[in-house]
Amino acid sequence: MSQPFNAAELAASYASKSPQDILKLAFEHFGDELWISFSGAEDVVLVDMAWKLNKNVKVFSLDTGRLHPETYRFIEQVREHYGIAIEVLSPEAAAVEALVKDKGLFSFYKDGHGECCGVRKIAPLKRKLATVKAWATGQRRDQSPGTRSQVAVFELDAAFSTPEHPLYKFNPLAQMSSEEVWGYIRMLELPYNPLHERGFISIGCEPCTRPVLPNQHEREGRWWWEEATHKECGLHAGNLITKG
Repeated sequence: MSQPFNAAELAASYASKSPQDILKLAFEHFGDELWISFSGAEDVVLVDMAWKLNKNVKVFSLDTGRLHPETYRFIEQVREHYGIAIEVLSPEAAAVEALVKDKGLFSFYKDGHGECCGVRKIAPLKRKLATVKAWATGQRRDQSPGTRSQVAVFELDAAFSTPEHPLYKFNPLAQMSSEEVWGYIRMLELPYNPLHERGFISIGCEPCTRPVLPNQHEREGRWWWEEATHKECGLHAGNLITKG
């Protein structure tokens, strides 16, 4: 980071800026230390925008071990399309084995997705973010009225920052609608996950994702057996923190 700055002030001043302007800000301050989080869904728009600003862009993706086959192929397709390395993060094998041994493969249907996501997603993400200064995600406000409607374009990460290690988080696509995202994908003929053609909008792990019905919100296809207010896996746990 070239110089200290106030996250709240910058978030306010960039609230109406374009995704590209927000990414330019991120690269200006953090350069190659900025990491892009790629989930195997519409985040390809974020990767495309970032790559056009910095061909050395660093990208990571979480492999929970439970993704759809189509998602694995899509991650590889994006890697080849842009000629970039995508660092694939895996959970600790011992932790996964212990969870499965204790509770089986589908315990989340009975006691919620928190524990499984904690082992398969949050722990490897936490390890990664402990080594970086800033990351950018594909979060959008229209993805979930209950938990993402207030997503800021830039913030001090409420979930993973520590006093010793402040972590800055950029959400360049926050203001984009689903229609705008797909307009961008189609206009530039970007690769996309073929599951989208089968009614999947928000794509996560295979056991926890299903197509949405007409007029359902996109996050209703995730953890459909739980309350809508719980539909965050923990990657963006700051969204569940009440903000004053």
